[in-house]
Amino acid sequence: MTSLETLGQRAKQTTLRLQQATTDEKNQALLKIADVLETRQADILTENEKDLIQAKEKGISDSVIDRIRLTDDRIKQMAEALRELTKLDDPIGEVLESFTRPNGLAIEKVAVPIGVIGMIYEARPNVTIDAASLCLKTGNAAILRGSSSAIYSNIVLVDVIKEALNQTTLPVNSVQLIEDTSRDTAEKMFRLNEYLDVLIPRGSKNLIDTVVSKSSVPVLETGAGNCHMFIDHDADVNMALKLVINAKTQRPSVCNAIETVLVDASWFDKHGEALIHELSSHGVLIHGDQTVKNQEPSILLATSEDYATEYLDLEIAIKVVDSTEEAIEHINTYGTKHSEAIISETDAHVLAFLNDIDAACVYHNASTRFTDGFEFGFGAEIGISTQKLHARGPMGLKALTSTKYLLKGSGQYKK
Repeated sequence: MTSLETLGQRAKQTTLRLQQATTDEKNQALLKIADVLETRQADILTENEKDLIQAKEKGISDSVIDRIRLTDDRIKQMAEALRELTKLDDPIGEVLESFTRPNGLAIEKVAVPIGVIGMIYEARPNVTIDAASLCLKTGNAAILRGSSSAIYSNIVLVDVIKEALNQTTLPVNSVQLIEDTSRDTAEKMFRLNEYLDVLIPRGSKNLIDTVVSKSSVPVLETGAGNCHMFIDHDADVNMALKLVINAKTQRPSVCNAIETVLVDASWFDKHGEALIHELSSHGVLIHGDQTVKNQEPSILLATSEDYATEYLDLEIAIKVVDSTEEAIEHINTYGTKHSEAIISETDAHVLAFLNDIDAACVYHNASTRFTDGFEFGFGAEIGISTQKLHARGPMGLKALTSTKYLLKGSGQYKK
């Protein structure tokens, strides 16, 4: 038996106990993990520093290093998210639907755990805690595989989880980490059908495409975030500038940051200079179409490739459009069905945008940075789903459940 199969077998052995766990037992485990996180904060930061040193030696970009970095504040936020998760309703056992057939057979549809969830992700060690906590709250076992860029952080975080679980009634092997970060081991994970019920990739488009194309385990797909903001002809200038800057610069390395701004031609004629100045003053490198470049010759001329790029950095594309319809067409062509926004005061334009954009989250007069499980009140998220089956958008507790039909009779039989 391979090491991966051993992990899978251990995970399977925990599923019945996790399925039977009460809400109180699961909440107590989450609270204990939060406590141990804070108690071992110094250990976590020491191991995280090893990852940061390794990343710098390899010449990894600043935006990726920001994803890897843990701080006192980020660890505190992780612990607080765990505590907030205990306040949310437990979806397991919820009766989703009930009805009685003419023959007297009573049928209930209830939420149940999925079983064993495999999670493969890049760079961000906070995903280790997010994934583990959501799986535990929903009675699922988790097998985690992070990237080599955060291996020291992930090892210590899973050690924290196991130390905490050892002080609870839940099985210690409810959460396990694949420490071998080789590509060969990852591809073996893709075929671990005997043990994994679902595989969730979270990271770059390349990672997600690889998992989707090579996995024989069912995949719950999270998507890259080539997100847009469309500034309509009557958009309030101060609001538009504020929202563009927030959505691009507040944390440019995350999937809900915008990568392209589409601007109505009449608005750009009046306020294009202010938009360019505001972005430039925040250190954003601009790729613009010819109209934008005419405003500022130093701007890089945008290509189709630029419009398709998820920069994940202080870099953005700007395109001037003649109508809401053109903006919608551009987004549906280049977007990744993640998060899209319109800044407008014209009801008809807003309605068309909200209805016709094909994305998990569509905003009016707000920053795309709110596409997040915590911001949606989910406590945390295991990823942002851009597919259309099972779950879409930020995936919280309910996305990690399946269903079961319970049928109760009084001797009915098929004639």
